[in-house]
Amino acid sequence: MSDRNLLSKYSEYLSLGAEIAAAILVPLLLGYGLDIYFNTSPWLVLAGALTGIINVMVVIFRLAKKLDRE
Repeated sequence: MSDRNLLSKYSEYLSLGAEIAAAILVPLLLGYGLDIYFNTSPWLVLAGALTGIINVMVVIFRLAKKLDRE
């Protein structure tokens, strides 16, 4: 396998990992910040966590669909 192919695969996996991390962290941190602002702890953090889990499932299903086409 050439270095260019290997680098391409690594960047693909790295972007997938970053996408999954962002899919769960962004709603979670947003919920945390809104909980502090509105003083509604822990409800918005829980809503953010649930939204993050749903986002990760969407990412995984989209990846499975892409891999099925290949």
